[in-house]
Amino acid sequence: MRFDRLFDDLEGQLDHELGAEAVDLEAEEERLRLGRMSVRDRLRALAERQADPVRVVLRGGDTISLQVASVGRDWVSGRLDLGERRDALLPIASVASLVLGRRQLPSSVPSGEPDGDRSLSAKLTLSFVLRDLCRRRRTVDLRCDGFQVTGTIDRVGRDHLDLAVHAVGEPRRERSVAQWRIVPFEQLVLVRY
Repeated sequence: MRFDRLFDDLEGQLDHELGAEAVDLEAEEERLRLGRMSVRDRLRALAERQADPVRVVLRGGDTISLQVASVGRDWVSGRLDLGERRDALLPIASVASLVLGRRQLPSSVPSGEPDGDRSLSAKLTLSFVLRDLCRRRRTVDLRCDGFQVTGTIDRVGRDHLDLAVHAVGEPRRERSVAQWRIVPFEQLVLVRY
């Protein structure tokens, strides 16, 4: 009878230790998974969950409100709310920080493995998306380090774009182009279209 209580006590201690070890192992696996996450993964999770707009602090200090829609290899796109709703594209490298509310924090953690996105947009680069804007002849507002300019993208290279600068609201015509600018991608902060 005394041995039964002793064995029950030992069995209870063993079950408790095994349960604690499993919890510790699970916590360590979660820390490792989170340690492999990138900002791109966090943005992808926000896009998948259709979270509230995120406040994005851009390189240079400006803050925008972005409803994240798509995330590519090195870019993020979505809707801006700047009085008028417009689409925007920004290189992930131009993101200085993401400001999340309490409700948004859990939705910014991907449920799968980091870089587990196999969609087409996840494979597309910034230059590919800019070439699409070029083909569509969309007027764009470029916010770059040190300047802001409006025009139509004429050509897109591997690491730069050629912009025909013209007045807002005017279609790109040879006579309306004031100048041409070659803008390296590393200078891009935000592209509104």
